[in-house]
Parts: sequence; structure tokens; C-alpha cells
Amino acid sequence: MPRKAQTWDDYDSAVTQIILAPSDSDFLDQLIPVLKDATTSSRISSLVQSLSQYAEDREGDIERIGLTKHEEFLGSVNQLQKVREGTVALTSEILDLNQSIQTSTEKLAEQKQGLVNTRGVRQNITEVSDTLEESLKILHAVNNAHDLIRKKNYYAALKSLEDLQNEYLVPIIQNKYAAQYKLADMIQKSLPASQKAISEAVMSDLNTWLFHIRESSQFLGEVAFYHTEQRRVRQKKRMDANEFLGRFKLNSAIELVFDESNDFDVLNNDDIQVDFTPLHEALHIHDALGQVDKFRAEYAATRRQQKDLSTPSTDNIFSKDDDEALKSVLESVAGFAIIEKATMQRAPSVRSTLDVDELWDSMCQAVIRIVSKSIDNITSDELFRKVKDDIALFIQTMESWGYSASMVNSFQLVLFYKYAELLQRHFGENFQEIISTDDYMPMPIPNREAYETVLDPTWFVDERPPEEISFPTVLPFSKMYPRCCRDIRDFADQFLLFAQENFDHLNVVDETLRKTLDELLTNIVCKSLVERLNSQYLGQIVQILTNLKYFELACQELEKLLVHARSSSSAGGPVTLKATELFRSHNKTAEKRIFELVNSKIDDLVETSDYDWTATSKPTQPSSYMVTLTRFLENNMTSTLLGLPLEIKELIYFNGLSHAANKILALPLSPDVKRINPNGVTAMALDVAHLMAFVGNLENTFMLDELQQTVALMQCDNHDEFYDISIRNKKYGRVDAMNGPLLLEKITQTVENPSRPAPLVNFGSRFGLR
Repeated sequence: MPRKAQTWDDYDSAVTQIILAPSDSDFLDQLIPVLKDATTSSRISSLVQSLSQYAEDREGDIERIGLTKHEEFLGSVNQLQKVREGTVALTSEILDLNQSIQTSTEKLAEQKQGLVNTRGVRQNITEVSDTLEESLKILHAVNNAHDLIRKKNYYAALKSLEDLQNEYLVPIIQNKYAAQYKLADMIQKSLPASQKAISEAVMSDLNTWLFHIRESSQFLGEVAFYHTEQRRVRQKKRMDANEFLGRFKLNSAIELVFDESNDFDVLNNDDIQVDFTPLHEALHIHDALGQVDKFRAEYAATRRQQKDLSTPSTDNIFSKDDDEALKSVLESVAGFAIIEKATMQRAPSVRSTLDVDELWDSMCQAVIRIVSKSIDNITSDELFRKVKDDIALFIQTMESWGYSASMVNSFQLVLFYKYAELLQRHFGENFQEIISTDDYMPMPIPNREAYETVLDPTWFVDERPPEEISFPTVLPFSKMYPRCCRDIRDFADQFLLFAQENFDHLNVVDETLRKTLDELLTNIVCKSLVERLNSQYLGQIVQILTNLKYFELACQELEKLLVHARSSSSAGGPVTLKATELFRSHNKTAEKRIFELVNSKIDDLVETSDYDWTATSKPTQPSSYMVTLTRFLENNMTSTLLGLPLEIKELIYFNGLSHAANKILALPLSPDVKRINPNGVTAMALDVAHLMAFVGNLENTFMLDELQQTVALMQCDNHDEFYDISIRNKKYGRVDAMNGPLLLEKITQTVENPSRPAPLVNFGSRFGLR
């Protein structure tokens, strides 16, 4: 450790030491500290004064010595003189040296002060540089975070801000005296804004992604529908190859196993790719920010808004009489729901099963509401089936994604009832038109091709061998029958077509088909035919009877067809149509109407008989009315009644002939007829003989015993035979016991005077009457 420089207050001792230095170097060594210390003028004066005093003392010593030792003194004087000269010279040098030292000292002080100042500035610069360097690191980290935001590398930006906070800001803020405190505090306060900017940026990208997937939802649904349709085709091929597989519907475990080799990703294929990266990134960012709940709420609100946009609120989506608008709605809903299900699978913290199912139910209700408003405007049964097929494809597609389609499936039943009403109305109108435009004539067939075309939809079985049928030919029914049969088959086919794909209410279809067919046949076909029985045209009534017969047979065959076509879920047992019994019962109605018309015609003809019961001349030919009557019956047999079954024709003939016989018998019994002479009896006998000759030419013999026996009684000469029981039972057993006596009372044998009364006979006494 250096020795501290000595401070000289009194230079006497210093001068003594300086003068007594043994050598020049020691002299200077002693002198220099003194000179350094004597920097002020007063101190220099003291040093000079001490040197002068030392010189005077030495002069006094010299004088004393000189007085005693003169020679030595002189020598000393000389020597002293030299010393003095040297001292003077040395003093001058000392003064110069002092001046030089003083000047150097001032410069050194200035330089030292400058050095001190420089060192302070340098220290400040170093501190500022260090501060700036640390600040630059902070700003660089901030800029880097914002660059990452601009590059959409949001998580890296968020991580950068977190590192900035942990590595720089927190340590600086904890030291309030740190140079970067204000900067760090300002940046720390701006971090929430930066994090919000990251959140808004990632939500902006997410909203863009959401907009994109909403725009592509319809196409996604279209791709999903196409994939389901291809699965349908493959399943149908498998069912055609193996009937057992027909028991398993689409999306069943068996179908899924068979189709697992045809792997197809609806969300990532050649047509569409749905990238969930923006969603995952947004979730990751909000998870890092501790805002998952907020993010989930915002995402749910956005999806609800998009759901509303996917289901339009129009009252009629079938304005163009097609199903394209409905397809678009269903495709949009399907695509939206598929995205929801995929989101739930990939990010369960964003979309829960409850959220997805809630949206799904809401969309199903919207679809049902839209279709319900629009189906009343559908007038085409084909469009109705398209709507049902679209909904079935929608159900099958969404069930493959794990959605419950029970709500839409139940709505299919409502759709089916509407469809059944529409079919019933259309076919009712068709039946009315067919019935009203029918000519009610046996149907002529020009050639075999037309023959096969007509017979194909009917249940008619031609009893003639095919090789014996020559054309043109005539079929017994009118043209309304095959047309109605064709419509009935079409009606049943269209019912079954509706339930062909994904319809779980097959028993309802079976029952509704049976009930609706029964109503059509009963309320339209049968009722319309019965209403036309009021016609006065016998040929039309006969044709209606024929048609009723064949419709009865058709109903019986239709019952078998319905048993064969019904689903396994329906109740077993036979199918019974009320129309079958109704057609059968109205066969009797038609037969009665034919009887009425035939009998009415017979009545009209018999009323024109105009017998002259007291004619003066004997007739030789049958009456004109009888000729017309037999011709009428013959024409009906060979033309009008030709197409009827033999038993019905025989019944009609029997009824008509019986009615004619009764009307003829009533003529002579009329109260207006008072007398009948032999000429009148002959006229009646000729007419009855003509009638019997006609009956005898018929295929079957019809007995008119009462009429024959009555005429024979009127012609007999011995009237007492009638009153003899044994003879009467043998010859006149069919004659009415009351009518016989009345006729015999009117018979007279006188021709010339028919007005003369016949002798009275007491017939009452013969019969025990009074």
C-alpha cells in the first residue's frame, strides 16, 4: 500500500533535509515532494523564505567561521559563493520547475476532471446502452408476437407474449427502480389488448371457416346423400343375390358389415375436404387464454344463427311442382348436422352431445314445419313420392351418423295419410270419369295384341281355349272394367311404392290400402253402377249386371292379392273387402231391375192387346201384341241378354214368361170384361199357342201350365168338369180355384148376341158357399 505523501507546514526541516541530501538524486527526491506540496504562492513563499533563512544562517556561520578561520573562511566564502550561485541557479530552476509543475498540475487536473467526466458519460452511455439493449429485446419480442399474429401463427404469438412476460416483464416490474420499468409496465398493460387481438384474429379466421362450411353444407349433404344412395344400390344387389338379406335394412349391423369394405369419408374425399384446423386452433388459443367457456358460448350462438339460415321460413317450397327446393333444404340440414357430429367427435369440449342433439331436434322440427306447410299445395302423387323418398334418404343418411330420426320418421306417417288422401281423390276422379264415359256395351277386341293388353290388368279368365279365339271378338264386360282394374292395380302399386324404402309403418300401409280400396270400390265404383240402374235402357242394365259380376270376382282376387302383398308386421288371417259382398248383393238389385224393365215392357205390350171378347168372327192369326211380345223376348235372348250367364238368362226368361202369363190371365179376369164368346176364347187361345210355340223353341222348357189349363178350361164344352174334384185335379190342377169360376161365368156359347146375359149358375152352392 503506498505511503501517504507528507504534508509540509514548516519548510525549515524540509530545507535542512534537502540541503543535507548526500547526492543530487537524493536531493531531487527530497525537493520534489516539497515542490508538489507547495502549489500555492503562499506556500512557495514560505519555501523560499525557509531557503533564504537557511542561507542567512549559513552566511552567519560562515562569517563566524571566517573571522576565526580567515583563510578557511575565504575558501568557504568562495565555496559558498559558488554554492550560492548554484543555489541561485537552483532556485531559478526550482522556480521554473515549480512553474512547469504547476502548469502540468493544472493540465493534469483538467485532464483528470475530463477523465472523470468522460468516465461518468461512458458509464451513463453503458447504462443507457444496456437499458436500450434490454428494451430492444422486449420490443423485439413484442414485434415478433405481432408478426406471428400477422402470419396467423396465433399460438406461437401467444406463447411469445407469455415468454416475454415471464422472462422480461415480471422481473423488471418487480424491481420498481429498474431502468426499463416504465416500458415494461406499459407493455404489461398492453398484453391484454394483444391477447384480445389474437383472440379476435383467431375468431375472425374461425368465422371465415364457419362461413365456408355453411356455404358448403349443402354440397356436403349432397355428397352424403349420394353415398347413401350408392349404399342402397349395393344393398339391393346383395338382396337380389340373397333373399335372406332382404330382412335387414340400411344401417343395420349386417348391412354395415357387408359394406365396410367400401370405406368413404364424407368429410375428406375427391369432391370436398373439411379442415377442422381453424376450430382446433381457436379452441387451443382460448384454452391458453382461459376463455374456453366464452368461446364455447360464442361458437354455439354462431351455429344457432347458421342453423336458422339453413332452414328457410317459406310457406311453400313446391311452387315449381318439383322437389328441388326440399332437396336443397334437406342437404343443407344434413351437411350442417354432419359438421356438428364431426365437431363433437373432434372437439368434445366445444360441442357436447346435448348441444348437438338440441340443434338436430330444432332442425328436424323446422323441416317438418316447412313440409307441413307445403304438402297441402301438392297435387301430384309422383311429387309426393319424391318428397317421401327425399325424407327417407335424409333419415338413412343421418342415422348412419348416429342421429335419432324418430321425429322425422313419425312425420312420414302424416305424409303417408296426406298421400293416401291425394291418391284416393285422384283415383276417385279417374273412376268417376271412367264410369261416366263408359258406353255400357260388351267390349270389342280387334286383335290378339289388344286382347292381351286388355286382359293383363284384369282378373278375367277366358274360358275359351286360346286357339279357338278368333278376332275380332267381344268380351262380356264393358271397357270400364279393365280400366278400373288397371287403376286399382296402379293404386295398390303406388301405395306400396310409398312404403318401399325406409318406412316403419307397413301395417298402417296395409290397413289404409285395404280401407281406401274398399271405399273406392264401394262409394264410387259400386255406387255409380247402382245409380245407373235407374236407366230405362235394358241393354245398359244388363251390362251393369255383367260388370257387377266381374267386379265381384275382381274383389275376391284383390283380397288374395292384398294378403300376398301385406307386410310381415300386419296381422294374419284373410283380408275381407266390404265391396265384395256389396257387389254380390247389388247383382240381385240389377237382376230385379232387369225383371222390372222386362216386365214393364211386357206390361206395355199386353196393355195393347185390345181383345174383342165378343167378336162376331173367329180370328185366324195371333194378335200383333203377342207377336211383338215373343219377338221382344227373342231379341233380348239373342242380343241384349246374350252376354249374361245361362242361369241368369233362364231366370229372366222364367220371370218374364211367368209375368206375361199372369198379365194375359188377368185380361179376361178384368171387371170390365162381362162376356166372352167362343171367338174371344179362340183369339186368346191363338195367342197362348203362339207363346207356347215360342217357349218350345227355347233351349230350356218353361212351363206355363196355369195359362194353358186356363185356356183349355175356357175352351171346354162341359164346364162341370171343373167342379169335379177328381177331373179338375187331373185336367185343371194349375187353374186358380177362385179364378176358374169367374171365367166360366163370363163364357157364353152365343156368338150372334153377345150382349144377352148367360144363365146364372149357383157356383157358391157347388163349393159349399152361400
